[in-house]
Amino acid sequence: MALTHFDADGHAHMVDVSDKAVTSRVAVAESYIKMQRETFDIIVEGRAKKGDVTGVARLAGIMAAKRTADLIPLCHPLPITKVAVELIPDADLPGIRITATVKTTGQTGVEMEALTAASVAALTVYDMSKAVDKSMEIGGTRVVLKDGGKSGRYEAP
Repeated sequence: MALTHFDADGHAHMVDVSDKAVTSRVAVAESYIKMQRETFDIIVEGRAKKGDVTGVARLAGIMAAKRTADLIPLCHPLPITKVAVELIPDADLPGIRITATVKTTGQTGVEMEALTAASVAALTVYDMSKAVDKSMEIGGTRVVLKDGGKSGRYEAP
């Protein structure tokens, strides 16, 4: 299998999707941000000095999905029809588990938009909480579901 973002000479290029069918597409990506218990408690109890950490991170993730083509050089700008970002506190981590769902009707998928939304939501939690915890760890960022288009459905094991 060849990498699609390189031409025959090995130069990076934007994939031509003009001959692809317009279909409904969805992608779901996840990430997490792990933190000290004290930081977790501050976020969950709404005591962060910068405000509603998860609310702001949700909005940042949504905005990031809409700007993905501005951030990833070979990404197509897409007419996104839905972005949902969930931030779920997980006391066992301790931290926040993030799930981003992106939908479109178009000629290419929205995996990059979902990954960008989940990543930027995690980065926003970090930014809003770094004053009390610089040791936070972001990880587990991956596509867990992709559906639509020629390659069909993918679900992470």
